[in-house]
Amino acid sequence: MLNSSYWRTLQVAPDDVLSRATIRKTWGRTGLMPNVDILTLFYVGLPEEGRNSHVQRELERESTEHADIIQMDFQDSYHNLTIKTMMIMNWLATYCQGASYAMKVDSDIFVNVFYLVNQLLGGGGLVRRQYITGSVISDGRPRRDKNSKWHLPEDVYPDDSFPPYVSGAGYVFSIDLAQRVSLASRFVRPIPLEDVYVGLCLRAISVQPVYAQTLFPPRNLFEIRHLDYDRCTYAKRVIVTGLKPRELLDIWDDFQKGHFSC
Repeated sequence: MLNSSYWRTLQVAPDDVLSRATIRKTWGRTGLMPNVDILTLFYVGLPEEGRNSHVQRELERESTEHADIIQMDFQDSYHNLTIKTMMIMNWLATYCQGASYAMKVDSDIFVNVFYLVNQLLGGGGLVRRQYITGSVISDGRPRRDKNSKWHLPEDVYPDDSFPPYVSGAGYVFSIDLAQRVSLASRFVRPIPLEDVYVGLCLRAISVQPVYAQTLFPPRNLFEIRHLDYDRCTYAKRVIVTGLKPRELLDIWDDFQKGHFSC
């Protein structure tokens, strides 16, 4: 058994039963890589319908059946994603200190677990510290347009640019970083853009995110755009975004059986 454990943390809506079921059958399946301990957990808040709703009852039933859902005490909504991410960081720092790495990933993502684990365990299996990697955005600027989904008023964030941050679609970090980011959040003013906020916390603790890419040929390993399925294209990525549950199910058997030949 390799001395490494790896936690996948997924941000999912409480009522997104289909995405959770699909992930359990595909890249989040137990025992996918027998020589590495990997645990997939789904993090949710309280449904907007309330604690006594049908959604909550079904979530509790699902949690009893699969024992892989962590529910936290806040209303789960897009505008609360920063709260959700910081609560995940705190949870990881509290309960997962024996792990080596964690990956935060959205529910509509294909994850090439085989490629990712090989990348992390390269170089003799030495576990990196104070490490976070993904698709780094280094030229981000706040949107001042009030009609924008990502509107950020000047009284909330007065600067005209963001520090480098990793796209929230999916990123990997060493488990020791969870505690440092969680502690930094006590001193960094929150903003509703969760991936940018993680970048602000990283700046506060002087940690620079690492861009996961290859140079020859140039390739972003954390692909934050949708790519039509091609086995060998997907085999050379860590994530690909924008896959519906049916799409993920349709491609998984082919990918799992043939990715090693690419």
